Amino acid sequence: MHTDFQSWVAARQSHFENVLRGLLPQADVAPQRLHEAMRYAVLDGGKRVRPLLAFAAGELAGAEQARLDVAAAAVELIHAYSLVHDDMPCMDDDVLRRGKPTCHVQYDEATALLVGDALQTLAFQLLAEHRLSGDAARQLEMVKLLAVASGSRGMAGGQAIDLASVGKPLTLPELEFMHIHKTGALIRAAILLGAHCGNISQPQLDKLDHFGKLIGLAFQVVDDVLDCEADTATLGKTAGKDADNDKPTYVSLLGIEGARDMAQRLHREALETLVEFGEAARRLRELADFIVLRKY
Repeated sequence: MHTDFQSWVAARQSHFENVLRGLLPQADVAPQRLHEAMRYAVLDGGKRVRPLLAFAAGELAGAEQARLDVAAAAVELIHAYSLVHDDMPCMDDDVLRRGKPTCHVQYDEATALLVGDALQTLAFQLLAEHRLSGDAARQLEMVKLLAVASGSRGMAGGQAIDLASVGKPLTLPELEFMHIHKTGALIRAAILLGAHCGNISQPQLDKLDHFGKLIGLAFQVVDDVLDCEADTATLGKTAGKDADNDKPTYVSLLGIEGARDMAQRLHREALETLVEFGEAARRLRELADFIVLRKY
């Protein structure tokens, strides 16, 4: 009998928190302040959507839990580093993240910069030092996959486009291009890394990648809606900041209802890509529902 979705999420989140506590450098190891700040930035916060997607895809592919733990941690460390840098004064200049002061506010800008750098390198260290596949070529492909998703052709490139787009009207294809890179690339990587930890065919990987592309876009559309509708306490970060900064969003382009309709369409298409997997894709389907229906 399957556990219900909320119980599965709670168990996975609790397990993953312990995984992160073990993989991050301990706060009493030199340089202590940097390690303390790394743990501050990563632990005790966030929905852990990317690790949950990695776990769900790994379950579908019959992967070992220990391998999934490392793959999920690598993705989450990249995500955490991006948030630390994203919140800095030279980027979005935010003071609140996951309901607590941002890293540069709690420590200082130089420490926050180094936290992001160190989390990024730790992610690749984990992928290199743990056996995640019986096939060395596949494990090397996993390293490359996360690197591309994180770099100028992925998340960092999307952020560059985002910063260059402030105050400019973007077309829907331009906005989608930005978010396929900024938000979607790491979500797709999480799913593919989880699947790579198990046994899965290339056509199935292609299907999962398409699912990740659709649900990654849906995630951003919902984020834009919530930025307009939810309050700061609910979001755990400053609400209304996109509008205040004159950033192009799906809401500014399509309106609230148009953005909601787009999220629903992406959600339907994402679920359609999972049909052939049957019951094995149950958790991925439930996560797609959660991403589109969430309130924070």
